[in-house]
Amino acid sequence: MKRSKKRVFLLIPIFLLIFGFLLLRTADYDVQKLIIKIEQMLGKRVVVPEEYSKVDRNNNGIPDSLDIVKGAREEAKNKTKYVDAYYNGGYPPDSEGVCTDVIWRAFKSIEVNLKELIDEDIKNNTKLYWRVQGKPEPNIDFRRVPNQDVFFKNNAESLTNEIIPGDVENLKQWQPGDIIIMYKPYEHVVIVSDKRDRNGVPYIIHNYYPHARETLYNYKNLKVDGHYRWKY
Repeated sequence: MKRSKKRVFLLIPIFLLIFGFLLLRTADYDVQKLIIKIEQMLGKRVVVPEEYSKVDRNNNGIPDSLDIVKGAREEAKNKTKYVDAYYNGGYPPDSEGVCTDVIWRAFKSIEVNLKELIDEDIKNNTKLYWRVQGKPEPNIDFRRVPNQDVFFKNNAESLTNEIIPGDVENLKQWQPGDIIIMYKPYEHVVIVSDKRDRNGVPYIIHNYYPHARETLYNYKNLKVDGHYRWKY
């Protein structure tokens, strides 16, 4: 009897570890938020103030900045296939796209037609858009990273390009719905998520081969060339 009881006591921690692992693997967003709260209380997670805009211009009860995140997250949930192609009319099918398509689709969530705005800005400021090379092409211009970079630089708030893990003052400058532009090691654009890791570094939502996804921002290997916040 004593040996069997001892075995049971030894097995309990193992079962708890397995249960905890399965919980983390299958946890939905609400459970994950609860886990984050517990980690914050235990001092095992950097707490970054939520200083995103609370403006709700579409009056749906959700701040526009979080609407953008929600719209981008749909791309990740749907695993929109990465397909780099030219389309008559400009818009790719809902089931496919590239990194820039995550951006304009997310902005649809706040009733902002990014294609129309970019096309108009290119028309009025063609010389600023070096990627256009003096010949606007509405079927593709709004889907090019350099053009989105110039547009946000001209029409949004520019913020720090530096991200410092664990530094609250720095990290609170990175808020949900922000846009990040990168040119190296490849041209890329992403949206800042409302999720963070233990060090306060935000996740990003983007489309990179083979499909759209939400991942931790790899700040060691990706250089930020532009960090923008829409003027809600």
